[in-house]
Amino acid sequence: MSLISLQTPHSGYHWSHPGTGAGSRFFEGWYLRLTLPELGESFAFMYSIEDPQGGTPYSGGTAQILGPRHEYLCRTFPDVRLFWGDRRAFALRHSRQSPHASNKLNKQIAEFPSFSREPSRDQCSLSSNSSEHSFDCSTPDSSKHPQAVLFNDSSQFLNEGYRLTATHHQGILSEPGRHSARWCYSIQPVYGWGNRDRPQQSTAGWLSQFQIFEPGWQILMAHGLARGWVEWNGTRYCFSQAPAYAEKNWGGAFPQQWFWMQCNAFDGEADLTLTAGGGRRRVLGWMESVGMVGIHHRGRFYEFVPWNGTVRWRVQPWGYWQMQAENAGHMVELLGTCDRPPTPIRVPTAQGMVFACQDTTQGKLMVKLWEKQGDRPTLLLQAQSHLAGLETGGDFSATDTRSYSNFWYF
Repeated sequence: MSLISLQTPHSGYHWSHPGTGAGSRFFEGWYLRLTLPELGESFAFMYSIEDPQGGTPYSGGTAQILGPRHEYLCRTFPDVRLFWGDRRAFALRHSRQSPHASNKLNKQIAEFPSFSREPSRDQCSLSSNSSEHSFDCSTPDSSKHPQAVLFNDSSQFLNEGYRLTATHHQGILSEPGRHSARWCYSIQPVYGWGNRDRPQQSTAGWLSQFQIFEPGWQILMAHGLARGWVEWNGTRYCFSQAPAYAEKNWGGAFPQQWFWMQCNAFDGEADLTLTAGGGRRRVLGWMESVGMVGIHHRGRFYEFVPWNGTVRWRVQPWGYWQMQAENAGHMVELLGTCDRPPTPIRVPTAQGMVFACQDTTQGKLMVKLWEKQGDRPTLLLQAQSHLAGLETGGDFSATDTRSYSNFWYF
């Protein structure tokens, strides 16, 4: 399956002209997750750019990582001129590169989207002061990969930065006195959003081509396989065939309230990925409640959305996520739980980047999927994981949310 055939709508950067949105807020954000099932850990990378035209109190970029043991790193990139995003494809970068190096950086940017080689053993080698968690870091067969060089030298960034495409991701971040991270890995996309033999779909439906939803949401890669390394506080994690995931949001601000579940590392089910969520968002001049469930399993896509069925949920502000959905041919039930405190995460709001979200990458998730056959549905799938991404966010005390026994019903 070619990369182009798996590219989803909205893969490109949405903000296009310096005059666009003058006088109004704009953000675009990307979420990438890398799961290491053997260790029971994850790395969640979150990037955002706000008011890219510059000149507002909120203009700038942010990079966040939710790492092993729920450790959290956050760095800001104040200069929006040093952000770049491809308007045609999933590719972006931001750095603290000094202006005098712009010519060199532009050359690197132009070359980066064409890279297609996996990291070699040399690129996964350890520094003398690093410890190692090693999986399969063997050198790929050079006859099967074009000759290219992945920039794994941190000096390419001069200070700090990140860059990524649909098939590569690398960067270096350092939070003085706290956490540091370096990473370089390649990604083989497996699922975009939809059946693999058909054009990929907009997560929010065909109406999302018009900027009427606030914010927009698109799953870019429901499942992929990653190979390379991540170094966290001096410990280098090497991996091969690690589950990878990517999605994005864009608009004026995050929803008033939302919840989210994601997992592509289920016990005994290598070819299963799930993303589900819901919330209260703005549509033109009014607020609406909306939810969805999407499952890819053994080459088939199961979608449960308001325009093809019904979606219901019971979600607590933290600790409990339950969803039930049904369409013409199938039914699904999800149950997510987490008994540990959440990690606060910053998200774009009308007041800039603030802690208005709480996450875990070690939630418990159970999924059941049935096929309707007369009066007796047939169970197609039952799976569980202890490595689910679970999230709630927004205004937990919104006046138009009915709260019964501490559950959200919106």
